[in-house]
Amino acid sequence: MTDAVAGFLDPALPLWDPEADDVLVVRQVRDETRDVRTFVMSPREPRRFSYRPGQFLTLELTLGGETINRCYTISSAPTRPGTVSITVKRVPGGPVSNHLHDTLKVGSEIRAVGPMGDFTFVEHPARKYLFLSGGSGITPLMSMARSLHDLSDPRDVVFVHAARSPADIIFRNELELMARNMAAFRFAPVCEADAAAERWTGYGGRLSLPMLKLIAPDLMEREVFVCGPAPFMAAVRAMLTEAGFDMARHHEESFDFGELARAEPEVAAEVEAAVDTGVKTYRVEFTKSKKVIEVAEDAFILETARKAGMRLPASCTKGMCGTCKSKVVSGSVDMKHAGGIRQREIDQGMVLICCSRPTSDLVIEK
Repeated sequence: MTDAVAGFLDPALPLWDPEADDVLVVRQVRDETRDVRTFVMSPREPRRFSYRPGQFLTLELTLGGETINRCYTISSAPTRPGTVSITVKRVPGGPVSNHLHDTLKVGSEIRAVGPMGDFTFVEHPARKYLFLSGGSGITPLMSMARSLHDLSDPRDVVFVHAARSPADIIFRNELELMARNMAAFRFAPVCEADAAAERWTGYGGRLSLPMLKLIAPDLMEREVFVCGPAPFMAAVRAMLTEAGFDMARHHEESFDFGELARAEPEVAAEVEAAVDTGVKTYRVEFTKSKKVIEVAEDAFILETARKAGMRLPASCTKGMCGTCKSKVVSGSVDMKHAGGIRQREIDQGMVLICCSRPTSDLVIEK
């Protein structure tokens, strides 16, 4: 056994602490489909990962001289703590996904913080689960499925995955193996069309309520977890509502991992309305966009900027993911974050604008 392997198998191995060393090293790169790739990573020094299946990491990247933060769900399982994996779909025109696909190779180093997030079945124990994923939204549910498989957990799981074609089913072979290994685990992929090399004979077309009832006749008895593009999750919500499902047992991932959250421009007058209520407002200037807005002392900077029509990078809007991390050039804020920023970054003047309220006039490098 090599010294490196022995180090990573040491039962007394300490946990990975991104506050102490946030650099992860790519150990393996795997092609899952024609446009989806998995990156297996571990710390530079032997450490163990501890997280709940379904959580995510926030990567810190430098593109064109600018620091960008993006969150990616962990697709690996905490039952295998020596490494951690993210699985990324290449998005046409997507700067981050293309950068990862084109530049990351074995030995590459990347900065990360986490794990974070509350989308996990650990918080919602049940006898029966229904996992519903669309496209690259499969990753958090795959982490959950891998955990159950590794633990030989007998709970009843129906895993439904929607893909464009059989060639686009991410983790297909592994999920089929899980279904063979575990009597209570069923995998039901749904494909819109055939692949060039395979005629699809399974569930075809788009997921619908009649199809869902056919796949899981006991749908109403299950705890449901959903992740995928926003239209997919909206369609699932509509199906479950139509079926009369108890939506307290419906859980969905709040991130769209394929793209940035997009602001919905609203009338700027809404922002200025706070002046008439007696609430104090502050001037907030964004240096790169040259935008200047007024933000009420009891309002979050990101939310107000969106109402003013600005499109700013953001994803969770809960202070967890770090996507909206920004440098405060001058001024002060009241920030209540949920782990998406490190203390040393705060000491350097960084803030998460999604969970920060102004306490003075501000100049923000954004």
